[in-house]
Amino acid sequence: MRKKEKELEPVKKKRQRPGMSVEARENQLISLAVDLAEKQLREGTASSQVITHYLKLGSTKERIEKEILEKQKDLITAKTEALYSAKHIEELYSDALNAMRAYRGELDPDEEYE
Repeated sequence: MRKKEKELEPVKKKRQRPGMSVEARENQLISLAVDLAEKQLREGTASSQVITHYLKLGSTKERIEKEILEKQKDLITAKTEALYSAKHIEELYSDALNAMRAYRGELDPDEEYE
């Protein structure tokens, strides 16, 4: 077979089974869309919207915005952890104060701590 004939042959792809979760299914569809966009770009048949989309992804501004979003995500995670830590410290202080009150006789030893 000549090279041109080989290129024109339809490519048979294995059919993947649908994802087990909504997220897995979305990831499969995104992967297919990216593969199709790549094929169109290689063949020179991509629409201007596809070309513009991938040009924007490669821009400095897009990379900076992506980095900012990642940093904001890290900041939110750190704030959440700090809140949990503060709550735990508050519980420890409360337990320590109750233990001191019980030691001084201000609390009945049979009473439960708050």
